[in-house]
Amino acid sequence: MDWFALILAGGSEVLGVLNIKRLTMKKWDGAIYLILSFGANGAIYLILSFGASLFLLSFAMKTIPMGTAYGVWTGIGTIGSTLLGMFLYGEPKEWKRIFFIALILASAIGLKLIS
Repeated sequence: MDWFALILAGGSEVLGVLNIKRLTMKKWDGAIYLILSFGANGAIYLILSFGASLFLLSFAMKTIPMGTAYGVWTGIGTIGSTLLGMFLYGEPKEWKRIFFIALILASAIGLKLIS
């Protein structure tokens, strides 16, 4: 159950990052722009996605060692946001980027195997 919570935490982190990306694609005028550009629901969505991510991460850390949980959480966030950036926003799909994403994935799997 804790590993499932950790995976959900990483997914929530990716959703929050995607929402930030959507925000930065427009002119940035400060924090007020967040509320004005997405409306109250958009701002609440951003806060809820990051809030859920941190809540689920803290839940997972009750039984998963801190270093392992944080490493896997950041790995999911990094891999998910990088891949979605490549496919949704046309970011570069160079072999070097894919190679280092594979290293992050291998590290996260390694942390799971030794925990």
